[in-house]
Amino acid sequence: MKEIPCLAIVVPCYKEEAVLHETHKRLSQLLDQLIEEKQIASDSYILYVNDGSTDQTWPIIQDLYQHESYACGLNLAGNVGHQNALMAGLDLVKDYCDIAVSIDADLQDDILVIAEMVRRYKEGYDIVYGVRKERKTDTWFKRETAQAFYRLMNMMGVKTVYNHADYRLMSKRALQQLARFRERNLFLRGLVPLIGYQTTCVYYNRSKRWAGESKYPLKKMLDFAIDGITSFSVKPVRMIFWLGCVFILIGIGVTIWTLYTHYIHDTVPGWASLIISIWLVGGFILAALGIVGEYIGKIYIEVKDRPRYNIERTLMRKDA
Repeated sequence: MKEIPCLAIVVPCYKEEAVLHETHKRLSQLLDQLIEEKQIASDSYILYVNDGSTDQTWPIIQDLYQHESYACGLNLAGNVGHQNALMAGLDLVKDYCDIAVSIDADLQDDILVIAEMVRRYKEGYDIVYGVRKERKTDTWFKRETAQAFYRLMNMMGVKTVYNHADYRLMSKRALQQLARFRERNLFLRGLVPLIGYQTTCVYYNRSKRWAGESKYPLKKMLDFAIDGITSFSVKPVRMIFWLGCVFILIGIGVTIWTLYTHYIHDTVPGWASLIISIWLVGGFILAALGIVGEYIGKIYIEVKDRPRYNIERTLMRKDA
């Protein structure tokens, strides 16, 4: 562990041109302060990852690279999603830094916490999670769905850090271990805890978005939750098995009851119960097929072994 480590701040950008200049201004001021205090090395830098934006994000990153000493850039050939874009940035910097901090470009996460993360790294921690103290800035719906998400992940046996998104510090060796996970269905909040090195948390209050809108509407949040569960847990399949056993027991009970009513000649037209049974069992079968299909789809994607992302251009300092 270096006494004065080189820090890379990885910032995935997708249609965030409204905040890029403000983000860089604040991060640069923080780097100036940490370098002056000899907490990090003078060759520390900020890597902006352009995730296939169709606006002026990449030209802004190029301009920052030309005129600002800390700015570096990574331009992906197409939009690959937040998790893959973040992984692309971490893959790139792992060979050029001692520690890396990942943070979104919406100015909601408290960047002053980075100084505390660096101090915790020097205490011997390889991974330092940025964790929200509370979620007052979220709407009631987003707050409740987020809490339900963490509870569901815990129920499904997926190891995550409560109220932690992707704001974290990782050491060089933690980054190298993360690069060994080759799955295409990335869920970094579940992968990072699997690394197993010494970890700790720092807590902060999250601010409102400085500009722009959230890139995670309800549909994306649901997709994210499904990816997280099906990438790390087989409990849904086991639940289907046991639910199937319950239906078999119910079926045996219904069969006995039907035979009993038949032999005592107390039968009545069974159209309603038949229709209800068909719909109930049919719905269960469709749900089961859908869940199993999720896992088959994951296998289909993994076995093709396609690259997670394609790099179009990198802008890195010679001394980075």
